[in-house]
Amino acid sequence: MSSRRTWAPRTPLDLGLTLGPLRRGPADPTFRTTPDGSVWRATRTPQGPGTLRVALRAGTAEAEAWGPGADWLLEGLPGLLGAADDPDAFTARHRLVAHTERRRQGLRLTRTGLVLESLIPSVLEQKVTTDEAYRAWRLLVRKYGEPAPGPTPPQARMHVMPDPATWRRVPSWEWHKAGVDDKRASAILRAARVAGRLEEAAAMPPEEARARLELVPGIGPWTSAETVQRSNGAPDAVTVGDLHLPGVIGYALADERDADDARMLELLAPYEGQRHRAARLILLSGRTPPRRTPKMPRTDIATL
Repeated sequence: MSSRRTWAPRTPLDLGLTLGPLRRGPADPTFRTTPDGSVWRATRTPQGPGTLRVALRAGTAEAEAWGPGADWLLEGLPGLLGAADDPDAFTARHRLVAHTERRRQGLRLTRTGLVLESLIPSVLEQKVTTDEAYRAWRLLVRKYGEPAPGPTPPQARMHVMPDPATWRRVPSWEWHKAGVDDKRASAILRAARVAGRLEEAAAMPPEEARARLELVPGIGPWTSAETVQRSNGAPDAVTVGDLHLPGVIGYALADERDADDARMLELLAPYEGQRHRAARLILLSGRTPPRRTPKMPRTDIATL
């Protein structure tokens, strides 16, 4: 049995742009899109696992949910689709940013209200290629998660990520087989032990939420920013410590190819309070510096 809800956003909404950051690679077992434009999401809510399908019809979001977490997911639908986001607080101060904002008017910052589902894959993405991190997430969720409740898209088995107790029981050799080193695995295990306290951060102001997350060893500014961008819909949580972002920001805003974090923050200073949104728009502009160095080398620790 399913539950349904409709919700009409006040402003244009693009489901792909808004919910895309929740997807961890094209084969993410917790996230699917279908040819009709629907977005499917399997997640673990405070009420239990749930599956959510959302589609836009004539500007109205039509949602259906299954499982113990269905009511929680439907109640949070407006926040998920950016109802708490205020794009009017943003003023473009660069021609490229203004042009992208006009082309991407449906961009809203999602707010899931869930911390661990964004924190754990963000930890997996620390200091490795995205392909390696996506593979680890896919393998671990499929093996230790549970099938998503209700129907799922054809030929797309979906899974809900493991609960904190299950994450704590993942054997060391399974982390190794998934290509996850001891440092990242240990950070996830520590987070799982205090999962309840971390989930409270979803209701905090973003800076307080980040401070709460960073109390866990192995979770630093990069990971906390990547998490609260999704869990809290934080418009100013710019990602510092990223391998590529400073170069992209520097090239887009100042035609500089070697910008570091300090220079990136200097260039984003006019967007104080909305720096994450500015960075999203810059990334969506497609203006990136020519690659002059090889990609980060892939290291498969499962073969060592």
